[in-house]
Amino acid sequence: MSDSAFPHLLKPIDLGFTTLKNRTLMGSMHLGLEEEKGGFEKLAAFYAARAKGGIGLIVTGGIAPNIAGWVAPFAGRMSSKRHAKKHKVITEAVHREGGKICMQILHSGRYGYHPLAVSASNAKSPITPFKPRALSASGIHSTIKDYAECANYAKMAGYDGVEIMGSEGYLINQFFCERTNFRDDEFGGSLENRARLAVEIVKQTRARVGDDFILIYRLSMLDLVEGGAPWDEVVYLAKEIEKAGATLINTGIGWHEARVPTIVTSVPRAAFTWITKRMKSEVSIPLITTNRINTPEIAEQVLADGHADMVSMARPLLADPDFVLKAMRNESDQINTCIACNQACLDHAFEQKRASCLVNPQACYETELIFKSVVAPKKLGVVGAGPAGLAFATYAAERGHVVHVFEQSGEIGGQFNYAKQIPGKEEFYETLRYYKRRMEVLGVEVHLNTRADADLLYNQGFDDVILATGIKPRTPQIEGIEHPKVLSYIDVLRDHKAVGKRVAVIGAGGIGFDVSEYLVEQNHLATDIDKWLDHWGVDKAYKQGGALKAKALETPPREVFLLQRKASKVGKGLGKTSGWVHRASLANHKVQMINNVSYQKIDDNGLHVLIGDKPHTFDVDHIIICAGQEPLRELENSVLAKGLNVHVIGGADVAAELDAKRAIRQGAELAAAI
Repeated sequence: MSDSAFPHLLKPIDLGFTTLKNRTLMGSMHLGLEEEKGGFEKLAAFYAARAKGGIGLIVTGGIAPNIAGWVAPFAGRMSSKRHAKKHKVITEAVHREGGKICMQILHSGRYGYHPLAVSASNAKSPITPFKPRALSASGIHSTIKDYAECANYAKMAGYDGVEIMGSEGYLINQFFCERTNFRDDEFGGSLENRARLAVEIVKQTRARVGDDFILIYRLSMLDLVEGGAPWDEVVYLAKEIEKAGATLINTGIGWHEARVPTIVTSVPRAAFTWITKRMKSEVSIPLITTNRINTPEIAEQVLADGHADMVSMARPLLADPDFVLKAMRNESDQINTCIACNQACLDHAFEQKRASCLVNPQACYETELIFKSVVAPKKLGVVGAGPAGLAFATYAAERGHVVHVFEQSGEIGGQFNYAKQIPGKEEFYETLRYYKRRMEVLGVEVHLNTRADADLLYNQGFDDVILATGIKPRTPQIEGIEHPKVLSYIDVLRDHKAVGKRVAVIGAGGIGFDVSEYLVEQNHLATDIDKWLDHWGVDKAYKQGGALKAKALETPPREVFLLQRKASKVGKGLGKTSGWVHRASLANHKVQMINNVSYQKIDDNGLHVLIGDKPHTFDVDHIIICAGQEPLRELENSVLAKGLNVHVIGGADVAAELDAKRAIRQGAELAAAI
C-alpha cells in the first residue's frame, strides 16, 4: 500500500552514520521486567514485537549508571561486562526484526527510592522519603565517568545508541536548576557551572563510544515547577549539548513533582509540541517531540507543521505494537489507540509491578499470553458488549472461533459509553472505534438491541456461552432513597436527566469523581490546547523559569459536594499517576470533597448526614448515587440449566469497582484458553 497518507511520519531520517527508517521513536518506559526472573527474555520479546511493528528507533526503560543512580534498590544497572552480556538477548532480538534500539541511562538523583540517593545538594524531593547526600566534586567526576562507561557497556551489549536522561527532575536536571542546586563550586552558581554536569556527560560519553553511535539527550524544555529553568538557560544548554556531540535532542516535559498534568488522558493531544518547535530555530540537530501523540494523524500533523523532526510515543506502542505497520498500510482505523489512562502501565510501575496496558493485556506478556490459531473452531456466544465481552470476542475470533455477540442496547461499549462523556475521557471513543472495526475485520456477528435469554442461546447451538453482562449500580440503604431528588449515575450519564445547581454526590470512587467532573466542567478543554494550558497555569510566553503562571479559574455551573464514608483522604484509591490530577481538577472547580460522612436520610430538605459526629444537612437539588456496583448475572442459572458451558467474566464476575483493566485481561485470558 502507498505510504502517502503519512509522508512526513514514514520518511527516513539520515543521522549521518546511520539512517532511521521513519520518524517514530518508542519513548522510554520502565516496564518492571528489568528486575523479574527471566525478565530479559520477556523484554526481548516485548521490544522485538515493536521492532517487527516498524518503529524507527526504540529507547529502553531507564538503566542506572551506578548504584547511587538506582530508581529503587536492585533496579536495572549497566556497569560491567556481565550486565552487558545479559542485555545481548534484547539487542539481538530487535536487530533480527530489522529494528534499532538505544538504552536510556537514567540516574535518579534525589528521586531515588533508597537511602543511597545523591543529588546536587541535600534538598529532599517532595515525592520520595529519602534525603539525598550532596555529591562531592570527586563524586561528580566519577559519576560523569560512570555515564561514559555505562554507554560503552551499552555499545558492547549491541545497542545502537544511548539516551541520556536529562529531564523529568532526575539528577542532571537537579544540577541544572537553581531550585535544587545550591552549590558554590564549579558545578553550581553560574549558568555555565550548573550546565557543566550535562555537558561533560555528553562530551565524555561521545569520546568513549566514538562517532558511529546514536547519542540522544533528553532535555527538559519545560520544567513546570517553581524555580525551574528559564527559556534562555534551556536554549543555552541545548546549544552546548549539540556542541558536545549529541546526535538528537528529545523533549522532556515537567518534573515528576510538577503539579501540571503532562501525560494523563485529560491532557490534549500534542499539547506540548509548541515548545519543541520553539527550540527548532536554536539548534541544527534533529529534535524529537513528545507527550500525548497517540495517532498517526496527530504525529503527521506535528511533523508537517514543522514542530519537530521525529515524534516520541511510548504508551501508544504499548497499546499497539503494529502502530507503524498499520499506518504504512493506511489502516490507522485498525490501531488500538492508547487512551492515556495509565492504569496498567505507569500506575503499575509506581507500585513496583510489571507494566502492561489496559487496552492491550498482551503488552509485557508476549511470552505468556499467546493467541494460537485453533484446529477445531468452536461456536461461541458472548452476552454483553462491554470491555470484557469485546476483548473476549475479538481475541477468540482472531484465533479462529466463530463468535456471536448479543447486546441488549443499541451500541457496543457498556460502561465505556458513560466514561467517554466525562470531560477529559474522550479517548474512550477510540477504544470503541477499535473494537467495532476489529469485529468487522474478524467477522464477529454482532446482534445489537437483542436481549439474549437461555432459549435463544440454547437454540443457536453454542459450544460455550460467555456471560459478560456487566453490573448494576448498587443502591445504598438510606432512608428516603426513593425520593425524587435522588438520581443514579446511570440516570445522569446514560439518560441525561436534568441536574440542578446544587448537588451532593454519594461515593468518591472513580465514578463519583467522573460524575463530579461531568457536572462542573463545561469547557471541553481536551480540544483546546491554549485554554487547557491557561487552566493549568502553563505560560506559553515562558516569562519566568518553569513556564508557570496563575491558573485561569472559571466559575463552575454548579455547586457540588463529593462525599465519602471513609475517613481517609477523598480519592485515595484512585490511580497513583492520575488521582492527584482528578483531585486538583475538582478543587479548581470548587468541588467540596468531604470524608467521614454517615448518611442519615433524604427528604424535601435535602441530604441529612453526620460528618464525623456532627449533624449536617446538604440543601441540594439532587443527590447522585455513585455507591458502587453489583454483578449482573441473573442469566447464569437458566443457561446452566440448559446444559451449556458457561464462563462469567468482567463486572458480571467481580463488580467491586468498575475495572476495565481487569475485565479486558480476563476476556483475553479466557479467549487464549478456550
